[in-house]
Amino acid sequence: MYLTEDMLAYIRESQEELKQLIRDLCAIPAPSHHEEKRAAFCRDWFVNAGFEGVYIDGALNVICPYGDADAADLVVFMAHTDTVFPDLEPMPMREDEHKMYCPGVCDDTANLAAMMICARYFLRRGLRADQGVLFVANACEEGLGNLKGSGEIVRAFGNRIRELISFDGGTLNRIVDRAVGSHRYRVRVRTEGGHSYAAFGNRNAIRYLASMIDTLYAVKVPQKDGCKTTYNVGAISGGTSVNTIAQQAEMLYEYRSDDRECLEKMRRVFESAVETYRAMGIDVEVEQVGDRPCAGNVDAKAHAQLIARAETSIREVIGQEPVRLSGSTDCNIPLSVGIPAICLSAVVGSRMHTREEELELGSLIDGCRLTMDFMAGYFTA
Repeated sequence: MYLTEDMLAYIRESQEELKQLIRDLCAIPAPSHHEEKRAAFCRDWFVNAGFEGVYIDGALNVICPYGDADAADLVVFMAHTDTVFPDLEPMPMREDEHKMYCPGVCDDTANLAAMMICARYFLRRGLRADQGVLFVANACEEGLGNLKGSGEIVRAFGNRIRELISFDGGTLNRIVDRAVGSHRYRVRVRTEGGHSYAAFGNRNAIRYLASMIDTLYAVKVPQKDGCKTTYNVGAISGGTSVNTIAQQAEMLYEYRSDDRECLEKMRRVFESAVETYRAMGIDVEVEQVGDRPCAGNVDAKAHAQLIARAETSIREVIGQEPVRLSGSTDCNIPLSVGIPAICLSAVVGSRMHTREEELELGSLIDGCRLTMDFMAGYFTA
């Protein structure tokens, strides 16, 4: 355990400030691709805390270097600024003695705030980093953000990043150490359509889209030990009116897997289904709107050492047994190019990705203790 009495005292003394930081961040709308205001707030916060060289890159990542920013060896700590919600106006927030309630409060606002508060400790105490460190408030993790922020970090610093740790989610003993890849598509079906009475018998785009969905839902996902593969139609739309044979209908479809081979099998099945309907003379347009990679060839020993350090912190600080999971997180990008990466949580919450999202206020001290302990392993007094 790396926690000291001074760290514990700092965490206790910072609790009200942490809660206010969460409130301030929640008040700034930040849907994916529109994180400008929240990014500016985070940049100013880091600068006001005393960090030097803080900047916002072209992907709207806030990059806060610490120690030797030009070091050949970098560790990246990051938490994302965007929310899954499209709102461009402040979302309603309320709180009581035990919880804060706000869309996005846990995913990922509170994790970001906890990382920022803990990062400031090392600067205030003048601790030396054993390697270069980047504290990053990154953009575009959610949905069709397509991990743009994480991708830009890896593109800019990839060959220098030794490890990457993302703070996300709402379960303190969880370690996401495997990447769930996904392919996401917008599929449009077009037919001649017409008047529901006068043109009865003409092909209906909704009918053929429904048939395609039924075909895709009859697919048996690949089975492979230790792996999981899924699919989903998340939205459908189309048609004009009750007395119109629909000329167009569309859906959003995805499949996911934590195994590259299974993901590729699902791609072939999907493309085969599309071609089957095209062979019927149906106009099917496919637009890929999302692509999240699975893990590539990661150094097994280096990755295991990173996971082991996280497990030790969880056991010693939280007193719980760590649970290792697959997930779709900012770690997908570094893992896909061989960089050891894991995702940890700094808070406890529930109902993520709903308008009723909750943050357990009582988790903030333990979450900061866990975050601080894990980070402290990269610093020397």
